[in-house]
Amino acid sequence: MHIGLDPEIARIGSLSIGWHGVLMFVGIAVGLGLTLPLARRLGIQDEITYTAAIWAVIFGFVGARLTHVIDNWSFYSQHPMEMLAVQRGGLGWYGALIGGTLGVAIYARLKKFPLGRFADAVAPGIVLGLSFGRIGCTLNGDSPGTPTSLPWGLEYTNPNSFAPLFEPTHPAAVYEILWNMVILVVLWRLWRRLSPDGGLFLVSLVMYSVGRFAISWFRAEDHVLGPLHQSHLISLAIFIIAAGLLACRKTHLVKPESAQAMVPETPSPDSG
Repeated sequence: MHIGLDPEIARIGSLSIGWHGVLMFVGIAVGLGLTLPLARRLGIQDEITYTAAIWAVIFGFVGARLTHVIDNWSFYSQHPMEMLAVQRGGLGWYGALIGGTLGVAIYARLKKFPLGRFADAVAPGIVLGLSFGRIGCTLNGDSPGTPTSLPWGLEYTNPNSFAPLFEPTHPAAVYEILWNMVILVVLWRLWRRLSPDGGLFLVSLVMYSVGRFAISWFRAEDHVLGPLHQSHLISLAIFIIAAGLLACRKTHLVKPESAQAMVPETPSPDSG
């Protein structure tokens, strides 16, 4: 399959508007749109959700940029001012996840609302929103796969593409989108069936880290530890932490969270 699309949609002065940025924004909006009704069902006020989203975006952006800079330190150590050139791309998803989670955790501590319950409401939106972002990655080639001779390989032909030109590569971003759809189905089936709060979010982390670890073998990334990429190491760390926390919660080693900053829980439309 050939992709000849220019990664840049339009330019306003020095500001470049690209497919990845637009679809990343769409992903945030779609994720928030899915989170709002789920959070209401769990008794969380809309004001909490909107403000938490702002914290998540700000901290997530910083984390995403930091992981990209660290992953490409050999370049940025020689060109430090390029660290600020975010208009040229360079955001790491794992950094966005870690940074966004930290931001919401800080806000939850300040506002005193149950972080685990809120995380369960957010989990499906995160997975769906990420999938829209990966569509942008597919269009502009900024997450290229390794070379392949398989019939579904992607071949980029636009000279402005971030992927190697005229070389069929694995559609690694598409693999991730497909895996995310599997995660969404599992989360939907587990909705309100896991306890205590936070279990659904931890399941999403466990599933995503397993899939991302496998998919990273098909991504053209630098090795940082033997044959492993940075994403392999982060996937392993997240899997161990998330699986451990999930085990602790399921064995009742975690106390239930207090329910401040909540509104009365509303019944689901199909109840009664």
